[in-house]
Amino acid sequence: MILLTAEKISKSYTERKLLDEVSLSINKGDKVGVIGINGTGKSTLLKIIAELETADSGSISKSAEVKIGYLPQNPHYDETLTVLEQVFEGATAEAKELKEYEAKAILTRLGLVDFSADVSRLSGGEKKKVAMASALINPSEILILDEPTNHLDNDMVLWLENYLQKYTGAILMVTHDRYFLDRVTNRIVEISKGNLYNYQANYSQYLEQKAQREEMELSTERKKQSLYKKELAWIRQGPRGRGTKSKERIERFEKLADREKPQAADKLNLSSMSTRLGKKTVEINNISKSFGDKQLIRDFDHIILRDARIGIIGKNGCGKSTLLKIIAGEITPDQGEVVIGDTVKIGYFSQECEEMDTSLRVIDYIRGIAENIKTPEGTLTAAQMLEKFLFPGELQWNRIEKLSGGEKRRLFLLRVLMDAPNILLLDEPSNNLDIETLVILEDYLENFNGAVVVVSHDRYFLDKVVDQIFEFQGDGKIKQYVGNYTDYLEYSTAQARQDKPAKSQRKENGKAHVSPAKTSPRKLKFSYKEKLEFEEIDDVIVGLEEQLQKLEEDIQREASNYTKLNELLQQKEELEKELAQKMERWVYLNELAEKIAESK
Repeated sequence: MILLTAEKISKSYTERKLLDEVSLSINKGDKVGVIGINGTGKSTLLKIIAELETADSGSISKSAEVKIGYLPQNPHYDETLTVLEQVFEGATAEAKELKEYEAKAILTRLGLVDFSADVSRLSGGEKKKVAMASALINPSEILILDEPTNHLDNDMVLWLENYLQKYTGAILMVTHDRYFLDRVTNRIVEISKGNLYNYQANYSQYLEQKAQREEMELSTERKKQSLYKKELAWIRQGPRGRGTKSKERIERFEKLADREKPQAADKLNLSSMSTRLGKKTVEINNISKSFGDKQLIRDFDHIILRDARIGIIGKNGCGKSTLLKIIAGEITPDQGEVVIGDTVKIGYFSQECEEMDTSLRVIDYIRGIAENIKTPEGTLTAAQMLEKFLFPGELQWNRIEKLSGGEKRRLFLLRVLMDAPNILLLDEPSNNLDIETLVILEDYLENFNGAVVVVSHDRYFLDKVVDQIFEFQGDGKIKQYVGNYTDYLEYSTAQARQDKPAKSQRKENGKAHVSPAKTSPRKLKFSYKEKLEFEEIDDVIVGLEEQLQKLEEDIQREASNYTKLNELLQQKEELEKELAQKMERWVYLNELAEKIAESK
């Protein structure tokens, strides 16, 4: 059943043609992800379909019964309302009464528990969550979401993912989250150079289908080029060589000559630019930071190694951005210090792009860093660097305020990278950046000759980029894990499973079975390996503690030898992790030994 049809929609802004007679239908059960490079018209298409913006030409058709819910990328608010009043703005009294409990449940899942707080006191991210709750709570046949995962932490993204999987209405959304697209959508719509390409697929399947489509287009073009060369040779023979009955053939040649050739998509090209990094990088020495009564960071120590790839995760407001700002020198810790090496050049890609003067022209903003920049490809001008970052000549003379949100982020990223940093601090880099830019950024970071510390809720990005996770645990403590986000998730899930009390009943093949421990208790005993491990584990732990003590002495002795100190600190970190694992195992084995003794 077709809910809505958009036919031959065109839209231009001054000389920029975003949409060129594109058509799209939305059917019942469709979950459509809209993708494309920033500035190609994704948000514009959503606004036109939501009937919040008018197309230059074309039409939108839907029945009066089809209601549309809309979450804008940058919502507007009535600053005089409370959180709950904003959620239900425009709703009837009956709807408020029926949906109040559900609204509070959604707000709570999104981290907003003070329903009577004034909207004017909320942060930008919190206001976006209020708008999301409003979009989800009001019933609609088509739910339109523009960047719904921005400002959500990992747990909230997982919740929203599950919520939308079960959502019974149609969904049309723009998002950069590739795991989210994979798990929620069943259609992908790509906007490129004013055209719209439709794929009946999720994100992974779309990548395969797009590659096949582009290969078919290139194959067809190669055949046409071959035919064109033959016809060109024939046309050049002159009237006698061609004969007299050749009108149709001449027309065919003219059609071949005038044909629209497949255009290669614009490709963002990043070269890994960095300044030499010496032996001393960044030392974080016992820092703590509070705001009022809220302790964000407590007694945190770490040395950022030269090739570090650190991902920082945790709930919103727990202190992730604060840690980056302390490292960048924008905030002073309450105690402790951050020591920066002499050769360190920090590039800080902030979440808000606060320092961007939007009244400047694009070209002048980049010239503020350098007129020319040395790259692995040679010296390039500011204009050439902008071309590489998909800002063509005419766009370079626009004021920044006229750019889309994603284009502003891409421009800010160029300015940060043009300064050739050797330590990159990235705060939510995936917010408002298109997928193609993210893919290229991931490749850039893979070859980046320096350290990378990134705050992100983008699970795909974390899996591609980092090999170490710092988790803010909400009490000021930061727990460290080795591996990418999936490794962290597997470890924490397994840990939670161990901590969870065993259930007395379980489901198997659709039937409930009583746990064997309840109906047919068996005698507890060690396995052969557990018995050996139990006998040896005390000595193993003592040995590890002695190694750590010796390392501490070596660290004190080698404090002035930075290279050696780095090696010793890395060894200490690995030993501490091994000791923590052995201690957890020691607890398990001793508890099991006690239970075995009690059962005898």
